[in-house]
Amino acid sequence: MAERVDGLLRDKSRPPGIAPLDPELVDQVVVLTLKTPRQEAAHWTVRAMANAIGIAASSVVKIWHEHGLAPHRWRSFKLSNDKAFAEKLHDVVGIYVCPPAHAIVLSGDEKSQIQALDRIQPGLPLKKGRGGAMTHDYKRHGATTLFAALNVLDGSIIGRNMQRHRQQEFIRFLNAIEAELPKVRAWLARHPRWTFHFVPTSCSWLNAVEGFFAS
Repeated sequence: MAERVDGLLRDKSRPPGIAPLDPELVDQVVVLTLKTPRQEAAHWTVRAMANAIGIAASSVVKIWHEHGLAPHRWRSFKLSNDKAFAEKLHDVVGIYVCPPAHAIVLSGDEKSQIQALDRIQPGLPLKKGRGGAMTHDYKRHGATTLFAALNVLDGSIIGRNMQRHRQQEFIRFLNAIEAELPKVRAWLARHPRWTFHFVPTSCSWLNAVEGFFAS
C-alpha cells in the first residue's frame, strides 16, 4: 500500500510455495526406476518408490511423467540374433514392395499342433437377454498342421492340413501349390523358377502370411 500503483504492477520475486526437488534426487529416482525392485515385485509402484526415496508420491509421478517412464507397462519383444538380419529384411520387403516382373510372390509358412476340439454338447445360440453358451469340457480329436501360402498380389490363400510337418509334408504342399499355379513349373534344385527368400531369425512378424494364421 505504501508503494501504491507502482507496487501493484511490479511483480516482486518471492520464494515458490513448494521447493523444487534436488536434481540429484531426481536422478536417483530415474536410475532406481530402471532397475529391478529390491522387494518381491515385478516393477516399481509409485508408493514403493516414494517410500524408498523418502519423497511424496506426487513427486514420483511428476518425475516419471517428465522422463517418460511407465514401469507398470510392459510390451513383449524379441531381438533377432540373425547375423544377416539387414540383408534378409531388405530382401523380403523388396519382394513385397517391388516383385520381379512376371513372378508370383507367395508368403508361405506352417502352423503345427493345431488341436481339433469338439464340445461334449452343442452350444446354445445367442438370443435376446442371453449370450451364447457352450460347455466347458470337450473331446480331443488329435492335432493337425496347417500349411499356407499367401499370394501377396491378391491376398488369396492356398492351404493344406496334414498330420505332420516334416520335409515330406512340405514337399507335398509345394506340389499342391504347383498344381494350383500352372505358370510355375519347378521348385528347388529341380525347379529353378522357385526362389526362397527367408525372413531373419525370430522375425515372424515380417512374414505376411502370419496375419492369416493369427485370424
